Amino acid sequence: MHIVLHEPEIPSNTGNIGRSCVATDTTLHLIKPLGFKLDEKSLLRAGLDYWKDLDVRVYDNYADFLEKNPGAKVWMATTKAHQTYADVTYGPDDYVMFGKETAGIPEEILVDNEATCIRIPMKAGNRSLNLSNAVAIVLYEALRQQKFAGLEEHGELHRLQWKK
Repeated sequence: MHIVLHEPEIPSNTGNIGRSCVATDTTLHLIKPLGFKLDEKSLLRAGLDYWKDLDVRVYDNYADFLEKNPGAKVWMATTKAHQTYADVTYGPDDYVMFGKETAGIPEEILVDNEATCIRIPMKAGNRSLNLSNAVAIVLYEALRQQKFAGLEEHGELHRLQWKK
């Protein structure tokens, strides 16, 4: 899977998303301008020691992203979509794009991609969810549909063992 952040602004959100991407073997794509530097302390703190293991790719702008990922199936997460994130079928190589925290994905991009726009249902009057929470919700639904392929089935206790 691929997560795309279009002009993210808050470093701790991107750090949290990066950590989720490492845990799920998902590539993170960042489209400039970024609201922070990639070596910013709060970004790295949120990503803990996982950031070094992250497959992260940075693009100058949306056109650069499209040029370097030809033919990519990109789902556009927006509060304005007709279908929900659970209404669609994700493939293992699909991309899910999220917009910046204060404005989302520009409408100029959305109108050209109406069929792949998805939303997370919310109570009327709410503007949006936290970006890192929204990414986790959609990413794990996409992975669930793929039966969590490549991810471990269960963890082990640290000090004790499960009773049989």
